[in-house]
Amino acid sequence: MSTSSEYRVVNPATGQELDSYPTATDEEVEAAIAAATEAHRGWSRSSTAVQRGELVRRVAQLHRERREELADAIVREMGKPKEAALGEVDFAADIYEYYADRAEQLTADQPIDLLGGEGTAVVRRASLGPLLGIMPWNFPYYQVARFAGPNLVVGNTIILKHAPQCPVSAELIQKAFDDAAAELGVPAGAYVNVRLSNDQAAAVIGDPRVAGVSLTGSERAGAAVAEIAGRHLKKVALELGGSDPFVLLSTDDLDAVVEQAVAARLDNTGQSCNAAKRFIVVEDLYEPFVEKITAKMAEATTGDPFADGTDLGPLSSLAAAERLADQVDRAVAAGATLVTGGTRDGAFYAPTVLTDVVPGNPAYSEELFGPVAVVYRVADEDDAVELANDTAYGLGSYVFTTDAAQAERVADKIEAGMVFVNCVLADSPELPFGGVKRSGTSREMGTLAADEFVNKKLIRVAG
Repeated sequence: MSTSSEYRVVNPATGQELDSYPTATDEEVEAAIAAATEAHRGWSRSSTAVQRGELVRRVAQLHRERREELADAIVREMGKPKEAALGEVDFAADIYEYYADRAEQLTADQPIDLLGGEGTAVVRRASLGPLLGIMPWNFPYYQVARFAGPNLVVGNTIILKHAPQCPVSAELIQKAFDDAAAELGVPAGAYVNVRLSNDQAAAVIGDPRVAGVSLTGSERAGAAVAEIAGRHLKKVALELGGSDPFVLLSTDDLDAVVEQAVAARLDNTGQSCNAAKRFIVVEDLYEPFVEKITAKMAEATTGDPFADGTDLGPLSSLAAAERLADQVDRAVAAGATLVTGGTRDGAFYAPTVLTDVVPGNPAYSEELFGPVAVVYRVADEDDAVELANDTAYGLGSYVFTTDAAQAERVADKIEAGMVFVNCVLADSPELPFGGVKRSGTSREMGTLAADEFVNKKLIRVAG
C-alpha cells in the first residue's frame, strides 16, 4: 500500500506548504486495529463507566491546558480565525466533560415493566468494539469530541482517520489521549489515530474486528462509506451536508434578526454543514432584509486568521475557494442576481449575497460551502414551509417569528433533524445533532449519541 505524503499541511491564507506526512503502512494499520481490539477487551469489561469517564475528563482538561497550541494548529491547517479556533477547543472540552459527568447515567440498565409473568427484565447497554471514525477538516476538535466522547464512555474503542489536511491537530488529540491514559494507568489503544488512505479505510471497515464506522463529511463520501459498511453488515453513522433554511416570518427588531442571520451564515467562514444558507423571507420584510443583510455581510472583516478582529479567514483550501467561485458564477449565469461579493483572492472569498435564484438554477439545489447567502421571497407561512422543504437535505433549520403558535406549527412541518426558533449558533453538548434525508442517518451529542454504537441487550430473569 502506498506510503506517499497524502497528509499535507498547506496554510490556506498563504498557500505555503508547511509539512507533509506519509500515510500509514499496512503494518501500521494492522497495529492500530490490533491495539484497539486488545484495548477493548479490557476497556469494556474490567473498567467501570466512571473510570472510562475519568479518561475522557482528563482529555477535556488537557484540551483546556493546551488550548493555544491546539488552536494555532487548526488556524494553520484550515484557516479558522484564532478566536473561533480557541472557541472550538473549549467546546470540545465541554463535550468531553458532558460525557464524563454522565458516564453512569448513560450506561445504566433500563428496567422494563413486565406485562405478565414473574421476574425482571432490563435492557443493558454493552459496547460493540473498535469503531472507525472518519472526521472532516472544518471542525477538527469538535467533530472528534462528539464521536469519541460518548463511545469511549460506553466502552467502545476508537480508530480515528482524520482529514488529510489536519495531521497536526490529529496528532495533538492523540497526544492528549496518550498523556491522559499514562497519568491514569489506562492501557494504550483506547484511542488510536492513524493516517489512512481511502483504500486503507475501506479495508478497516471490512475488517471483522471493527464493529462500526462513523463519518462526518460530504454526501459523496457518506454514500461510499455506507456502501462498504453495508457490504460487510456493519453499523454506520453518517453526518453529512446541509442547506439549512432560515425562515423569517415576523419580527419586532429586524436589525437583530439580520445580525443573527449573518452570524449563522458566516460562522467558520461559512464552512459549516448546519449553517443557515437559504434565507426565506416573507414579502413585507424581503426588501429591507436584503438591504440590511447585504450591508452587514459587507462589513465582515476578511484577513489573516491569526490577526485580532478577523471575522473571516480563507476557505480551507484554494480548491475549496475555486469550487465556491464556480458555483456562484454558474448561479449568476443561470439568472441569479449578485447583490454583493462574488470575488475571490486566492483562498479568500468575499461575503456574498444572491437573490432571484429559482428552481433549475444550480444554487437552488447545491450546498454552498462558504460565505454565500441566498435570499428568497415568499408570500406567507405555507409558501415558506414549502420552499424550506424543497431540498434533498434535512439537517438544521431556523425559524424567526413573534407568533409562538406559528413557531410551533412551522417547526412541526419543517423536514429537518433540528429546528432552532429565534436563535442561532445554539449548539450545546446536551442537544442532539443530526439530520434526515440526504443529511445523514444518526445523532451525535446529547444522550442519543451514546445509543448509536451499543448492543441494547435484553436480560430477562424468571421469577
